Order: sequence, then C-alpha cells, then structure tokens
Amino acid sequence: MKFALFLPALLLATPAFAAEPVTGRWITEGGKALVEIAPCGKTLCGKIARVLKPTPGAPQTDAHNPDAKLRNRPILGLPILTGFAAAGAEWKGSVYDPEKGKTYRSVLQRNADGTLNVKGCIAMFCQAQTWKPAR
Repeated sequence: MKFALFLPALLLATPAFAAEPVTGRWITEGGKALVEIAPCGKTLCGKIARVLKPTPGAPQTDAHNPDAKLRNRPILGLPILTGFAAAGAEWKGSVYDPEKGKTYRSVLQRNADGTLNVKGCIAMFCQAQTWKPAR
C-alpha cells in the first residue's frame, strides 16, 4: 500500500528526456561541407554555409533537384535540413541530399561525445552519418 502512494511521486520527479541542442556549425561526414543549423520560425533549419571539398566536375548548383525551377540554385546557402522540431530526445524533420535530388524523413540527435547523428530514412530503412562540430 505504501508503494502505491510512493509511485506517483516518483513518476512526477522523473525528468523528461529533452532533445539536446543541435544549433551551430557542423562539418558533414567526409568533410565535404559546413552546415549551419539555426532557428527558422518555430523549427530548426540547416543550410550549406561553406563547401569544403568540392567534387571536381560536379555542378555548383542544385542540378539534381526534381523541380526544374530550382536547379539553378547555388549549392552555397542551399537549405538541406528543414522543419526540425524537438521530439523527446531527438529532433525530427527532413533532410535534402543535393547529390541525388532527394528529400528524406530525418532524425537528428546529439551524441555524448558532442558529435551529431544525422539519419535519413525511407519507410523503415535508414542511413546515418556522424557530423563533427566546427571549431
């Protein structure tokens, strides 16, 4: 009986898991680009702030975008993370891959070592990258 009275107090005292902040500047896996994540409206967005390792012969525009009207957008400044909102210990939104011209459901999560886990998913199949903080 005493346990039944104690349990609700214990549940109220348990902290909720909140998403760690992910704003800032991040170097993508492989060091190809520097992405800046910042608030945009009520959500977080990320854009390519700098191309660190350009692919020789690759277009410097969003050439693979499925919308022909957007194919002339420069890669520099291109929004690739959109609509991220805190969801428990994660941030959920969309990630755009300009090399393939595809947008994927995405999850961001800050790792204990300070890196950022960036996951892109189609249905239940996901691929992840680890981004490092820019110093």
